[in-house]
Amino acid sequence: MPKKDYYDVLGVDRNASQDDIKTAFRKLARKYHPDMNRDDPSAEEKFKGINEAYEVLSDPDKRSQYDRFGHAAQGSAWGPGGSETSDFGGFGPFGSFDSILDVFFGEGFGGSRAARTGPERGRDIRFDLEMTLEEAAAGLEREIEIRRLETCDACNGTGAKPGTSPRTCPVCGGTGRISETRSTVFGVGTVSTPCSKCFGKGTVITDPCGTCHGRGREPKTRKIKVTIPPGVDSGNRLKIEGEGEAGVRGGRPGDVYVFISVKPHSVFKRRGNDLVCEQPISIYQATLGDEIEVPSIDGKTSLRIPEGTQPGASFRLRGKGMPDVRGRGRGDQYVRVKVIIPTRLSEKEKELFMELVKMQGEGRSGSKHEPKKFFDKIKDAWERRA
Repeated sequence: MPKKDYYDVLGVDRNASQDDIKTAFRKLARKYHPDMNRDDPSAEEKFKGINEAYEVLSDPDKRSQYDRFGHAAQGSAWGPGGSETSDFGGFGPFGSFDSILDVFFGEGFGGSRAARTGPERGRDIRFDLEMTLEEAAAGLEREIEIRRLETCDACNGTGAKPGTSPRTCPVCGGTGRISETRSTVFGVGTVSTPCSKCFGKGTVITDPCGTCHGRGREPKTRKIKVTIPPGVDSGNRLKIEGEGEAGVRGGRPGDVYVFISVKPHSVFKRRGNDLVCEQPISIYQATLGDEIEVPSIDGKTSLRIPEGTQPGASFRLRGKGMPDVRGRGRGDQYVRVKVIIPTRLSEKEKELFMELVKMQGEGRSGSKHEPKKFFDKIKDAWERRA
């Protein structure tokens, strides 16, 4: 049966860039890797074909030869001696079979270059946690629910039925790889590929565990307690060691990373560890001064407004901001005042304002303003400044 065109295998155009080829390869490799797709009997062959296509198209020289000669270029024209990085057994910039698994499935997934028989670290898990600004200021303890792969209790992670154990692969003899020589019109080349029987593990399970179906791990949902320190902000992350997925063959478990997202607040804006808010005051309070209550992240607090306060003035409340997440004190709170100009005045209020305008007008030598016009001018100025 003739081989399928490598560009068609990866689903890319012949003019595709190297980034496009790499993206397509990663997507397909995740989908058809035998360890991730055991229910599809054709996944193994598809995975091998994807690897082969990427090995050629990811290398500019090999790709050029392939574009000129097609599959006939396969062999020594792409590298004599069948080295790991130049023949079909290599994986271009990713190196060996094991290193590519590290790229796809997490650090520690691969083992030796010959067979993945050593301990494998479990995958990390990400959990996104949204919280309010008040919760971020106070810190909190919360239970979060995660779903992870845990070591199968029935087989203790071997994947074999209790009372049995995995056997050395009869095809590769435990090496995890198979080498073969191929002859082409350009010469003879050696090809090293992952063993199709054990998928590079070096062992096979003839009688799989009935609980985990030979995987050695099974998915479970767990609740774990998370302690969030005071002062966290959006983008911070908390590492919980050992609560990720279980490792394989004695490998240590992965970790859980909790990514923090703090909701926007209706009153406060955060700037580092400082908080900023706006407080409306009346024209009388701005003129005569007053002591008022303003909101803080801890509740209400008092603020002294001095007489003659101008619109937009900002007052600092030391230590009323957010706690530092490293325990280095607290930030400050800044209160910006907004002077509210009254739009409706009682007759008595108008009389008092007019009296004030007269007093100010009389103090001006040669003032040509009539009291009513002078008052309107002052009022307009206050509105513009507020």
